[in-house]
Amino acid sequence: MRVFKIVTLMCVLSLVACSRQKDVAAFSTGPTEPVAGPGHMEIKITDNSQTGISPVEFNEVRAMRYVKEIVAFGPRPIGSANHKKVEDYIHAHLKGDVVEDDAFTIDTTEGKFPVRNIIAKYPGTRDGIIVIASHYDTNYPLRDTAYVGANDGASSSALLLEIANQLRGKKLDGYSVWLLWDDAEEAIKLPWTDDNSVYGVRHLAQKWQDDGTLKNIKAFLLEDMIGDADLNIERDENSTPWLEDLIYQAATRLGYQSHFFARTIPMEDDHKPFIQRHVPSADLIDFDYGYNNVFWHTTQDTVDKLSPKSLEIVGTVTLETVQMLDKK
Repeated sequence: MRVFKIVTLMCVLSLVACSRQKDVAAFSTGPTEPVAGPGHMEIKITDNSQTGISPVEFNEVRAMRYVKEIVAFGPRPIGSANHKKVEDYIHAHLKGDVVEDDAFTIDTTEGKFPVRNIIAKYPGTRDGIIVIASHYDTNYPLRDTAYVGANDGASSSALLLEIANQLRGKKLDGYSVWLLWDDAEEAIKLPWTDDNSVYGVRHLAQKWQDDGTLKNIKAFLLEDMIGDADLNIERDENSTPWLEDLIYQAATRLGYQSHFFARTIPMEDDHKPFIQRHVPSADLIDFDYGYNNVFWHTTQDTVDKLSPKSLEIVGTVTLETVQMLDKK
C-alpha cells in the first residue's frame, strides 16, 4: 500500500521501508464521528440477531496460530517456492468450500511471474456480494532478506482464514460473502507506481467488470496490516465515506471505537481498482506500525509485534459490518 502523509518519514526508516513514494497531504487527527451529508449515507441500525453469522464470533487464538504458520514459511514474494507453499496452505484450509482461482501471468521489467488470486465463496439468500480481501505475498524487493511480513500480509491473510471458519457451513441470511486472498500487491521493482503494484486486484476488478460480477458487489472490505499490538485503524480519505461510517458504527456497537479512526489519511491500496469502478470500498489498515512505521517493510515485521486481541477486534468489527450491510 502507498500512503500520502503530511510529513516525510524520519531517516530511521530503512531504504526499503520508503519503497512506495509518499507525497505531502494534510491529515486530521481526533476521532471521526459518522456524519450525514454529501457522499455519506445515513445508516439505520436494526436488530441483526437472526442473521446467519450471528452472534459475531472470532477465535483470535486460532487466527494467531494461522499467522505464525504463514510466517514460518519465510519470505513469500511471487514466483518463489514459499509463495507456492502459502497458496497450498490457504487451499488446504478451504477444503470443501467453493473456491475459485484467478490465475494469470504478469510480464514485468524483472521478468514474468505467475499470479494467483484465491476466492472462497459463501452463498447468501440476498442478491449481492460482499468481498473481504487481503494480499498474501510479501515485498518482492526484499526477496533476498529475512523479511517475513508478519503484519503486512500474514495477519490479514490469517484473519480471512478465521472468518472462513465462521462462515463455513452456515446459511447466510443476507448477501453472499466472498473472501479474496489477492496476489502481487507489492511492487515488483521500486518505486511503487500505479502500473507496478496491486497486480492481482487490478486483474480481478477488470475481469469482474467484463463478466458482469462487479455490478453485484455491494461492498469491498480490504484488510491490511491489522495485527499491530497497538491497534489504531486509520480513517481512509480514499475509501467510500458511508462505508467507513458504517465500520465505525460497528466498532462502536462492539465497544472497540477507541481503536478506529483517530487519524484520517489518504491510502492507496488494494481497494483502489474497485474505488475507480465505483464499488463501495473501505481499507481497514493500521499504517502507524511501530514508531513512525519503523517495522513496515523491514525485517522487524515479526510476530512478536502482533496481538491476538487486535485480530479479534478487526475480525469481529468486520463480521459486524457484514451483518449491518445485510440489514441496511
